[in-house]
Amino acid sequence: MLNMLFLTNSWLSSFNQPSLCIAAAVLLHYFLLAAFTWMCLESVHFYFALVKVFNVYVPKYILKCCIAGWGIPAIVISIVLIINKDFYGNGSHSERNPFSNFCWIQENVVFYISVVAYIFLIFSMNTAMFITVLLQINSIKSRTQKRSRIWKR
Repeated sequence: MLNMLFLTNSWLSSFNQPSLCIAAAVLLHYFLLAAFTWMCLESVHFYFALVKVFNVYVPKYILKCCIAGWGIPAIVISIVLIINKDFYGNGSHSERNPFSNFCWIQENVVFYISVVAYIFLIFSMNTAMFITVLLQINSIKSRTQKRSRIWKR
């Protein structure tokens, strides 16, 4: 849906319908945040699979992942809409080129908080999970090498 909305966004903005443009911008923002949220959930799953291998049972794990994957972006979008729905709209990047219109977030502060900070948080968490998994794999490898040396002796 993110790709579909991104590709049709300029066409939707050409209709000059503010409500259509707000809906397109909200959906584009939602699916962008959802994609990154699911990427973060995948890193958590990666952590569970490679670090917490045994005795990891999370009741209704898929349901909880779905609630987080679709719910957290919905909360962010709801907060932005509650504050002011006019943060979304049709913005032209160039007055000379009428085809550069795009339905998106119009306020820079809202963009930096609800997109850039959110994605930075996701990347920070993914980096932490990745480093943890690498350290765990390295420790398993070193323990296996020590055992093999002992058995060879």
